[in-house]
Amino acid sequence: MNTMIILSAALVPAALLWLYIWKKDTQKEPTCWLVKAVLWGIGICIPVALVEGGIEVSLFGVDGKPSSLFGTTTMAFIVAALPEETFKLFALWMILRKNPYFDEHFDGIVYAVCVGLGFAAFENIMYVFSEEDWVSTAIVRALLAVPGHYAFAILMGYYYSVYHFVDHSPKVAACVLLVPILAHGAYDAIAMSGMINQYIGGLSFFVLIYFCVKMHKVAKTKVLALIKKDKDSSIV
Repeated sequence: MNTMIILSAALVPAALLWLYIWKKDTQKEPTCWLVKAVLWGIGICIPVALVEGGIEVSLFGVDGKPSSLFGTTTMAFIVAALPEETFKLFALWMILRKNPYFDEHFDGIVYAVCVGLGFAAFENIMYVFSEEDWVSTAIVRALLAVPGHYAFAILMGYYYSVYHFVDHSPKVAACVLLVPILAHGAYDAIAMSGMINQYIGGLSFFVLIYFCVKMHKVAKTKVLALIKKDKDSSIV
């Protein structure tokens, strides 16, 4: 029974966020394609962990941990954000490259969120089950980490659709990967800065809350922008 409770605590945040985006989609995508996207998000977790582990060892040594803000920022961007968002983009591309149902602007966000939340759900299970105080871990990650992956996915899906349907410029192509990496890296850099000392950790917590609020406001504008784009296209 306890295992089911912990599993539910790990999965419910991702499920609720996915349900929100799914309800926003006026032309629902086939269930099989959504499931494929979620499975791709889960499937990349192991290669991501291997790549992250290799990069971390090469930068900080086998037992090394960052001891400065520069070190935690490096870990945030190079060890975490870069490989995770790169693999997510690869998974999204694999899902959309021959997907006949990728025919609306908002679809890019729908599939990106499936990939991102598949990844986040699996990662969340690993974190929650590995902590003795799983309740605190589940609450913090439900409020910050899982919504973070959701927001990164929205940014990636938005620019993927803009590039696919509207603007094939190199600038937009770069934004598909660069914007999620910057958002993810900034999030992790703020969160990891608490590793330096408790005073920085206390301050960074409030900075992280502010950053998350702003990031989700930006994500919401991206969602509404593509919904409007599809609505305007249907009217025309």
